[in-house]
Amino acid sequence: MAGHPRHAPRSPPLSSHLPAQARGCSDPSHGPGLARFNALSPEASRAVLLHCCGSRRWAHRVAAHRPYPDVGALLAAADEASYDLSQADLSEALAAEHSAELDHGAPYAALLALDAAHAEYERKFGHAFVICLDGHPPEEQADQLLGAIRRRMGHEVDEERSISADELRRVAQSRVLDLTRWLTRSEGAPVAEIGLFAPVG
Repeated sequence: MAGHPRHAPRSPPLSSHLPAQARGCSDPSHGPGLARFNALSPEASRAVLLHCCGSRRWAHRVAAHRPYPDVGALLAAADEASYDLSQADLSEALAAEHSAELDHGAPYAALLALDAAHAEYERKFGHAFVICLDGHPPEEQADQLLGAIRRRMGHEVDEERSISADELRRVAQSRVLDLTRWLTRSEGAPVAEIGLFAPVG
């Protein structure tokens, strides 16, 4: 996972994206969140999708294929749009990311090590470190993140860009799931509040 896109209102702590069932959430496949997403105006849908992936082309494409019959179809469309990003689209999406933060309760040494690793990574590759940590419990995330960033520092630029694109695709899927759940929880809120959506990771 990466942190929020830079246009998101705040930068939350690092957290994993577990499937809805693992989080104790109800299945959103045919729920009010998806229905509300399908009913958004084109402008609102593109705006909220930009919080999931910072490529305007990606957001336009996912929004344009509504209505989706279920969340599986929405995720498939998001996946396909991610695979079809041009190099310019990918650069735009990566530029919208910023490095994830550990929870404030993390050990100080881990916070310092992560800050240093992120700075070194960004100097070499020119964008934030993107990784999806689905399935890793919070207590493992610091080790997973530090281990991954150190391994990937050894890559050539082109190889790392390809890996970052795949991680960005996975992160976007997690954020789209977060979006459908957020829309379910915020049912009845005015459309103006849709812009307050900020995915966990």
